[in-house]
Amino acid sequence: MSIFVDETTKVIYQGLTGSAGRFYGLRNREYGTQVVAGTNPRRAGTDVEGIPVYGTMREAVAATGANASCIFVPAPGVESAVMEAAESGVTFIAVITEGVPAQDEARFFNRLKRDFPSVRLLGPNCPGIITPGKCNIGITAGEIATPGGPVGIVSRSGTLTYQALYELTQKGIGQTTCVGIGGDPVPGTTFIDCLEAFEADPETKAVILIGEIGGAEEEKAAAYIGSSMSKPVVAYIAGVTAPPGKKMGHAGAIISGSQGTAQAKMEALRKAGARVAVNPTEAGELMAEVVAGLRG
Repeated sequence: MSIFVDETTKVIYQGLTGSAGRFYGLRNREYGTQVVAGTNPRRAGTDVEGIPVYGTMREAVAATGANASCIFVPAPGVESAVMEAAESGVTFIAVITEGVPAQDEARFFNRLKRDFPSVRLLGPNCPGIITPGKCNIGITAGEIATPGGPVGIVSRSGTLTYQALYELTQKGIGQTTCVGIGGDPVPGTTFIDCLEAFEADPETKAVILIGEIGGAEEEKAAAYIGSSMSKPVVAYIAGVTAPPGKKMGHAGAIISGSQGTAQAKMEALRKAGARVAVNPTEAGELMAEVVAGLRG
């Protein structure tokens, strides 16, 4: 199985006519994803290599029956794009755009939670989601993923999302779904959201969790792992050498004193029963050991 998206997911690309939206929309369609439409009010009635472009999300959903959106619009337009998608009736929204103002993120996150509780938001500033062999929404290279499970992946870091996929693929280990949740301060989907879904998925037998410095999401995930996960978890936390008080990459990746440090997160995960790697390659090696044990 998979979590959140599969071969039946129909996706509209908001920003399909832009350079990035076009590039990844066509790549995702080539992968096998049902990319059924794009939106641009100034390009309505045209198409992008056979993918029809509509003026609004409502029109696109009505014409195609889409249930998901992937947003590539510039940062100032993301809030209105998210709300337009939710109001159109889609239930999954992936925001790839980076640089979205934190105030905008907080506002549309809370509006969705209040007015559209059935809508799942992924991102902003994330690589998206891939269920290998079935559906790829976002910017992850499908070539580095392997279908067939048994490992689920959830990651705050885009680049390390790709490396986790690659490490497992190199070892002949398939993946059920890989979710890049992004590292902004207000993520639409959290580690716990993904861990709950992987725990409930019968085909996911183990999980790789990749975190980074800043915030407390990894500690929250550790608490969930310790109390509610029956499946083995391998974790890696990026940023061991990051100096306190320095902003490192993602807007959420800042530490203050002992709070949010890689060491604190690693210790919490170890206490919860996760196997903690010191680098991404070791995370793949540890998961290979876990999978070998599962196979008996």
